[in-house]
Amino acid sequence: MKFVCPKMKWEYNKADKTKRRVCHCDNPCTTSSCGRMIYVYPEKNLRAYPGVERGSEEWEETYKIRVNVEKSINHFKDSFCVANRKTQNEKTLHADLLLAGIAQLVTVIVADKIHQHQYIRSLKPLIA
Repeated sequence: MKFVCPKMKWEYNKADKTKRRVCHCDNPCTTSSCGRMIYVYPEKNLRAYPGVERGSEEWEETYKIRVNVEKSINHFKDSFCVANRKTQNEKTLHADLLLAGIAQLVTVIVADKIHQHQYIRSLKPLIA
């Protein structure tokens, strides 16, 4: 799907009998004569068009896994403060992600060693 500037109009050229888009904005947002165009690819939006029939057996099997992956990502972002960080530095983000991964792995190892598998996903009750 293509979205164009709302002030775009088709103009007909009588000399060569062609039509072309022309943007009639007072303050154009682009140097293009036809104005800004935005393309949207619905088939690439897997949330809206997942490619699997909802409610089918394949859907159930796939989304059991997906739910756990999304929970892990959320856990990673929230618990380790990766989502609401104050810095925009790429090296700092990389270090934060590595430290968060290390902390999560240490949590799994400690919970396994003390035979408390219910604490594998959460560090707070394990420490307490």
